[in-house]
Amino acid sequence: MKDDRDREMKPSDGDVRAFSRRALLQGAAAAAGLSSIGTSPALAYARQRGPNERTGTRPSLALELARILNQAAYQDLPPLAVEHAKMILASTFASAAPGSIIESARIIRDLAKDQAGKPEAAVWFDGARLPVAEAARVNAILSDAAASDDSDIRNTAHIGTTVTSAGLAIAERTGASGQDLIAAMVTGYEAAGRIGEARRGGVGGIHASQNVAFGGAVAASRLLKLNDQQMAHALGLTAITMGGIGIGTNSWAREYMGANAALCAVNAALAAGRGFTVNEDIFEANGGFLSVFGDSKNVKAAAERLTRKVEEWEITKYLAIKLVPGAHPFSSMVEAAVNAAREANVPPESVATILVASQARTVNGSRNPRDLVEAIHSLPYFVASAVADKDFSWVHATEAKIHSPAVARLMRLVEADPMPPAVHYSWGWGGTVTIVTSSGARFTSTVDAPRGSAPRGIQWSDVDAKYRALIPDAGLPPARAAEALGVIHRVEQLKRVSELTALLKK
Repeated sequence: MKDDRDREMKPSDGDVRAFSRRALLQGAAAAAGLSSIGTSPALAYARQRGPNERTGTRPSLALELARILNQAAYQDLPPLAVEHAKMILASTFASAAPGSIIESARIIRDLAKDQAGKPEAAVWFDGARLPVAEAARVNAILSDAAASDDSDIRNTAHIGTTVTSAGLAIAERTGASGQDLIAAMVTGYEAAGRIGEARRGGVGGIHASQNVAFGGAVAASRLLKLNDQQMAHALGLTAITMGGIGIGTNSWAREYMGANAALCAVNAALAAGRGFTVNEDIFEANGGFLSVFGDSKNVKAAAERLTRKVEEWEITKYLAIKLVPGAHPFSSMVEAAVNAAREANVPPESVATILVASQARTVNGSRNPRDLVEAIHSLPYFVASAVADKDFSWVHATEAKIHSPAVARLMRLVEADPMPPAVHYSWGWGGTVTIVTSSGARFTSTVDAPRGSAPRGIQWSDVDAKYRALIPDAGLPPARAAEALGVIHRVEQLKRVSELTALLKK
């Protein structure tokens, strides 16, 4: 009998086909007492090999990956993985606070509330309760809309938003503990990171929201306590569902895709938990996920990257907490610009040229951003603002800063360095900025991995400062906002995650 949370049915690994169309047809044949299945096309179909039966001995890639991710218990996780997961929670709520007052997020939140449904999980900073999939979607768009969420420094994907929004929604529904949530987030982060790595060398123009959806699917599967076969099908469902194109980054489509990643993730896990199955070889088959979205000539190498043994968790190596607003790949460049500007110590009008160099060797983004969406994806805006103010912080996501006359002048001076310094960048985000003054003096700074990234070491003091700077936009009473941050710091001690989400309402 189902309880008040409509708990998912969870057959054993060897019993998933009990829910398949093939098994139902076979059951119907047996009930009818038919000795020959050749009398009906439908029953003949039931005799065919089902999607969970392999002719070979090696399990599918989806099942191999699911087994790796499902077997890791909280107690197996290194302390740094636990700390990074908690930092993601604080960072995601911080990003969601200003996102909660952005129009794109308001539209999706209002639509979800209009449609309503079973009250299973909370909408952050609102008080409304929605079905888990919609709650995950709304909370994801809150975080993504403000462009202040975390990124994976290798894949430039906002994995934390998805594993947090999907994970917390399911955790509320199932009554999960803080340790359950942390384990789900860490393994979900692993899944998304591996998908991004496996897709390397593939077709361009696909938005990273496709990768992060797999992280949410694994996090949700873990919290629903799906077995390995079911998680494999949740991964397969995500592979055939989640899309996204890179050009959408330049509009509200960016957060719409981020929200859909969480929605897709939760729905995939819920469906798989009820017995929905897909092609077992959805990743490795000719025409499968890896050959369509990855390098079709190197599917075998991609498969090895996808199912390699865990030696270090992705979340410990590649997490980057955004400590300034905007596109995360510009973080190193803006830090270098601040360093060079402080060393030069000249007024903006004394700057003649700003030279930038990186692996990309290009200057991306508008030199005349009209709004926040354009500004946060404009390298000229980032660098010019940093040089003008000798700083770059959350205030640079405001209209006053975006339309500053001093910054407008400096944006026209930003150029790709024609003779870039011989610098080795370990990370794709690395960059060098050289300020040339009107007197001809040159001041140069190089930053490879930015502050707030795993290669540099992420400090709780930076994460807490970000939270305190942004959370007031959520409208929470200050004492409750502070209490929530304290709970995040000790979330692994919670018997129920709902103790945290209960604090996230006005």
